[in-house]
Amino acid sequence: METTFPYEIPDREIYRYLGYRNALPDEAVLQKIALCKERLIKDVSPKAIWQYYDITWQDDTTLLLEGIPVRSQNLSRNIADCHRICLLAVTLGPAPDRYIQKAEVTAMSDAVIYQAISAAMIEAYCYHINGLIRKEAEEEGYFLRPRFSPGYGDFPLEFQRNIGDLLQMAKNIGITLTDSLLMMPSKSVTAIIGLSKTNSECKEAGCEVCNKSATCAFRRI
Repeated sequence: METTFPYEIPDREIYRYLGYRNALPDEAVLQKIALCKERLIKDVSPKAIWQYYDITWQDDTTLLLEGIPVRSQNLSRNIADCHRICLLAVTLGPAPDRYIQKAEVTAMSDAVIYQAISAAMIEAYCYHINGLIRKEAEEEGYFLRPRFSPGYGDFPLEFQRNIGDLLQMAKNIGITLTDSLLMMPSKSVTAIIGLSKTNSECKEAGCEVCNKSATCAFRRI
C-alpha cells in the first residue's frame, strides 16, 4: 500500500482543467491557485492499493476474473493479449471534498479551483502509482496497458462493486460506493491494468496524451 504523495502537481495540468489553453491565468488567479494548492497538499491523505490476478477468456469480449464474467468490447480490445491484470484503487482522501463543499457556500470560484487542483493531483498520483506497478511488472517480464476504468466506453460502471469487494477498498483505503456507484471520497479512481508479455509502448499517462490513440489497437475508447 502506498501512502505518500509523490511530487508537486504540474501547474500546466491545473490550468488545463480550469479551461486555460494558450494563455496563463492572471496574477490574482495564480495567487489563488497557489494558496488552494498549498492547502490541499498539506491536508490530502493519498492512499492506493493494487492486486494482481490471472484471467481467462470466455470469448473475444468476455474475460473471467475470479469467476466473475466481465463483458466489454472496449476493455477486451485494450487487454486483448493479456492473461494477467492488476486491479487498482487510489484516493486523495476526504480533504478535497471538504474544501470544495465549503467553497461552494463561501466562494464558488474557489470551489472551481479546488476541483481543478484535485483533478490534477489525483492524475499525478495515479501516474506515480503506475510507475510502481510498472516496476513490479517488469520484474516478472510484463508490460503494462493503459489504465481502464469502469464507466469507460461499454465497460459497465457496476464493476466498481467487484473492484471494491476484491480489493476491500472500504477497509484498506477508505473508499466507499454510493447507491449510484459514485466513489466517496470523490477524488478516487479505480482501474484495470492489463499485463502483457508484448510491449505495445503505450503511454502510462493514458490515451488522452497519445497521438496514436485514434489507430491504436489498445485504445480505451
